[in-house]
Amino acid sequence: MTSDETTIPAVGVRLLDEVFDAIEAANGRPQPWTGFDHGILGAYRWAAGAQVAAPLTAAAALGATGPCRAQLLAECQAAAVRLRDTSALAAASGGGDGADEGANAAYALGAYQALAWLCGHHEDRP
Repeated sequence: MTSDETTIPAVGVRLLDEVFDAIEAANGRPQPWTGFDHGILGAYRWAAGAQVAAPLTAAAALGATGPCRAQLLAECQAAAVRLRDTSALAAASGGGDGADEGANAAYALGAYQALAWLCGHHEDRP
């Protein structure tokens, strides 16, 4: 048996079937979808190779069928930075009209949680 025969398709630390199940579950959420829901779907779709642009950085996947583990980790870190920056911006503006900041933060949180799950940072699938 060759190593090719034992290779199971994976996205980060998750099996590809798990990722497709996550996409199906996210697509089945009641509408209208929140920014959080859109962030989750954007992350899963990009990770599975069904979407060209990464959810936060808009980077194209380097792998043949989707992003490599290093790209997943980098995108997860970009989501964490976006969350921190959005929180700092909201605090600096004193709350103001935070609708845009809230939507951006919700999207970044959804993407972060999905990417963190794909990378194995936690076991709870968002």
